[in-house]
Parts: sequence; C-alpha cells; structure tokens
Amino acid sequence: MTGKDIIKITLNLVVIYVIGGLILAVVHATTSPIRYKNNVIAEQKALKLLIPEADKIDKLGDWESHERHAQYWVAKKGNDTIGYIVQSFGKGYSSYIKTLIAVDKDFKVQKIEVLDEKETPGLGDEVETPSFKSQFKGKDLDHLKVLKTDTTEYIQAITGATISSRAVTEDAVRNGVQFLKDTIQGGGAAHVGHN
Repeated sequence: MTGKDIIKITLNLVVIYVIGGLILAVVHATTSPIRYKNNVIAEQKALKLLIPEADKIDKLGDWESHERHAQYWVAKKGNDTIGYIVQSFGKGYSSYIKTLIAVDKDFKVQKIEVLDEKETPGLGDEVETPSFKSQFKGKDLDHLKVLKTDTTEYIQAITGATISSRAVTEDAVRNGVQFLKDTIQGGGAAHVGHN
C-alpha cells in the first residue's frame, strides 16, 4: 500500500463520517420536537394515573434530589387542591431510582410509581412490583421507614434488597414528601393555589 492509497482511504473515511454526522444531525433536529411532545404526553398520563380523580395537574416548580433535576405538581378537582405529586430520586445499590410520589393534602402517600431503576435483576428491581409499591398507601412521614420484619405499620424490605428498599422508601419517597411539606406549608412557590 502506497502513501497515495492511505491518503485516499483516509479522505474517503472522512467524507463518510461527515455525511453520516450530517444525516444524524438532520434526524435529531427533525425528531427532537416530536420526542419532546411525546414525553410531555407520557408525563401527563403518568401523573393522571397517580391521582386519577384530579381534573387538572399543574406544575408548581423544580427542585433537586441528589443533584438531579426533579419537578413537583399540584392536583386539583374543580378549584380545590386534592393533592400533590413530586418527582424524587433515591440512591440504590447500583443506580439512582427515579420515582413519582402522590400525596393527599395531609401529605400522606397515596401512590408511588418507580419510573427508572437499574437495580439487580430479581432482587432490587422488585421495587417496581405492585406488592412493594402498595405498602406506601396512607403512610405519613413518620411511617416511611424500612423494616426487615413483617410489618403493615411501616414498609417491609424486599428480601435480599434492603438497600433498594431503603433507597425508595427512606431516600426518594421520604425526602420527596418532606420537600413538599416544607415547601407547601412553608409558603414557598407551591403555596399558590393551596386550599
């Protein structure tokens, strides 16, 4: 192979990479607004599933959980505030577990949803099961604690996944509910529209 052949191959590769990059840029520019719109629709559906009796769910603001951007919303039926939803993160065994937490006006958990986790399959990923998530209904801040024994007063840990159980319960959910309570009762941005 001569020097000319090497230069020719290099130029051909550069042209291919430039054309490929341009194609990717055009595809990204074309699909980005569509993906954003679809994400907004999916988010609204997820919020509605958490508080299905709400007529309207409006974003109240942003906050940070484990240096990750999170949001919070107010749920209304007519003109009455019936609850709040907060997005939060918990530091799990092998990932940050992204959750949505719905609370009533007294800051008792009504429902949680795990949006994203990368915990150990068959162990930590059990935080997504209905049997684990259903334990949260009606719990206030004082009862968001993980126990390794049978309990209905607190949250029972998933066998072999105590770290993941605590990440959801004592980190994501408790911190999210505490943030909401402090913000709403403290007269922060979320106080607007609070009945």
